[in-house]
Amino acid sequence: MTNLSTLVGCLVIIFFNVVGPASSATHSVEWSLGKDYTSLATGKPYAVGDTMVFNYGGGHTVDEVSESDYKSCTVGNAISSDSSGTTRIALKTSGTHYFICGIPGHCDGGMKLSVTVAGAASSGGGGSASSDGGGDGTTAKTTPLEGGKASPSASATALLKPLEGLVATCVVALLYALALS
Repeated sequence: MTNLSTLVGCLVIIFFNVVGPASSATHSVEWSLGKDYTSLATGKPYAVGDTMVFNYGGGHTVDEVSESDYKSCTVGNAISSDSSGTTRIALKTSGTHYFICGIPGHCDGGMKLSVTVAGAASSGGGGSASSDGGGDGTTAKTTPLEGGKASPSASATALLKPLEGLVATCVVALLYALALS
């Protein structure tokens, strides 16, 4: 009877580890002139389900734009725009998302950010961010993606994180079952 209850307990733990909701992350961006947004790419994966929060003072906007408008800093064609001072953007689709400040001259001054979003909620692997022109005339791009698809290592990392918890749980459950018998 003890082995049956241990087995049921182990199955319940496995169920909640596998079926449990994927975690999502919130990425804060201090949106202002003179910032180097390339630092957001270091160790910060982006995934569907994550939220970006842009914090900024008056005189700025957060515009989501096309790739061509991002590269040329073209204002006035935004997919979405906000000037509230705190802009929350839910990353609902995978691929690259492009953001600029819609105030003339600000994008050219470095207020631009592109983030590459992987397909699953972030848990240590996935997409990345890049910023062209951090105010010093350089171009920095760091992205593990090719052709808009996540590299195998990024996908594998995102899939392995939940499995690590599952394996650890099973080992503990088996050790517990052995101790009871």
